[in-house]
Amino acid sequence: MLRKVLYPGSFDPPTLGHLDIIERASRLGERLVVGIGINSEKSGWFSVEERLEMLRACTAHLPNVEIAAFEGLLIHFAQQKGCSVMVRGMRAVTDFDYEFRIAMANRTLAPEIETVFLLARDEYSFLASSIVREVARLGGDVTAFVPPAVAESIARRTV
Repeated sequence: MLRKVLYPGSFDPPTLGHLDIIERASRLGERLVVGIGINSEKSGWFSVEERLEMLRACTAHLPNVEIAAFEGLLIHFAQQKGCSVMVRGMRAVTDFDYEFRIAMANRTLAPEIETVFLLARDEYSFLASSIVREVARLGGDVTAFVPPAVAESIARRTV
């Protein structure tokens, strides 16, 4: 049985925590789809095309990883891609309530798709894209928080 796994997020920008979850999730199935959700109500810090490019650069060493963008309901994207497992990363207990509610709604809409929670490694448990954006906006060094390809994109953006 071909098992496709989906790891969705906004990835604005991708962090080392995201990359860690991607690397670990890529071992859970034969194929991992990293889905960048497009929210037409929000303008991202990076464009969807830039995020696609950064994630492709960061995951080039993972041959079973596909990077794609989607609009609309996450569960519909998972079904369209043929994913039977959805991975969600959790940094702290505060993430659990939100993620649990989303997982239960997804289970109601598509019981054939299982949600799996991966805990962030200790060194990434505080890390969020919003922190990276704030550090970058204020002129701080983000290289400890993001992969090199992302740090280069941030440097070009903040110069």
